[in-house]
Amino acid sequence: MSKLVPPHGGGPLKPLMLSGDALSAERARALTLPAVRVSPREQGDMIMLGIGGFTPLEGFMTQADWRGVCDRYRTAGGLFWPIPITLSTDAERAETIGVGSEIALTDPDNASVLATMKVTEKYAIDKAHECRSVFKTTDAAHPGVKMVMQQGEVNLAGPVRVLSDGGFKAKYGALFMTPAETRAEFERLGWSRVAAFQTRNPMHRSHEYLAKVAIEVCDGVLVHSLLGNLKPGDIPADVRTQAIGALIEKYFRQDTVVQAGYPLDMRYAGPREALLHALFRQNYGCSHQILGRDHAGVGSYYGPFDAHRIFDEIPHDALVTRPLKMGITFWCYLCDGMASGRTCAHEDKDRLQVSGTQLRQWLSENAKVPPEFSRPEVLEILRAYYATQARG
Repeated sequence: MSKLVPPHGGGPLKPLMLSGDALSAERARALTLPAVRVSPREQGDMIMLGIGGFTPLEGFMTQADWRGVCDRYRTAGGLFWPIPITLSTDAERAETIGVGSEIALTDPDNASVLATMKVTEKYAIDKAHECRSVFKTTDAAHPGVKMVMQQGEVNLAGPVRVLSDGGFKAKYGALFMTPAETRAEFERLGWSRVAAFQTRNPMHRSHEYLAKVAIEVCDGVLVHSLLGNLKPGDIPADVRTQAIGALIEKYFRQDTVVQAGYPLDMRYAGPREALLHALFRQNYGCSHQILGRDHAGVGSYYGPFDAHRIFDEIPHDALVTRPLKMGITFWCYLCDGMASGRTCAHEDKDRLQVSGTQLRQWLSENAKVPPEFSRPEVLEILRAYYATQARG
């Protein structure tokens, strides 16, 4: 009997990826179906459906699901869900697709078939309403708002049969772990309390501190890196995960950290995305989600601890995975180490605030980075990357 948290919805994992003879047959059938090309964000969502990361969803959401998730954090069937999982196409293409028909969904480059789908509904949405609900803004400068506004005019709903992981396994190898694989690894390690650390950046000293605090109260930490698309200027996943691997190897006790990656694009939805992170980490087997400052935020659209507060605003039984709320962390020169506002008695002048934005700026300018900011093994990998960018 597993001691890990159950998947979201209380049932078993529900991966929608076909295998064996069923996969071969469906791939052949897909070639006979009308094709719809998906966006990078939709591809990531589809792969999460395929590997069971979005258990217990069976496909892309209906209009009633969309409305319920935007307004009440609930699908039409009452399942807690914080961000709509939808598929869109342009009006002209939608005209050629009948309700009840089947289509093939191809990757963003239109190079391969990712899934097949039975279209149960076609509908238009109020994009501004989704943006206000999910992102708390309709500002076109917000990358998540831009993503929604660029979607097609018509959403297609229906169950999917997933045929491909989009090449993530081939590109990232063992780093790309499914929820079934992380659960098996946690059980092998004898873990039951597992904290997820969400990252789209290399881990600096503040991140290291947060992970180690979590290890003090849990059996271990899943460092879970986003492998999908980021905003311009962010560090690519292969460089980021290499730097994280060096940090884990040198500065963490063996068998306290599992590093893995997942295929989504960032939405930069702040509090709502923090809820989504906790939800799918529950499927990956994590009992806790580490929440630092401005979790999943961008710019100044959200307050630094809005992602903490939203967990107090939802019903207690909405998610099994609980938040580990962490304050602002920094290097204190008088404490001579990492600290937080809850543990440090000193003033701002004695503190070095550690942030990924500042680290990227220093690296891009080839400036000196204080040793209190990042481990030397991490800096070596990141400087090599920025050197190639400067030459290129």
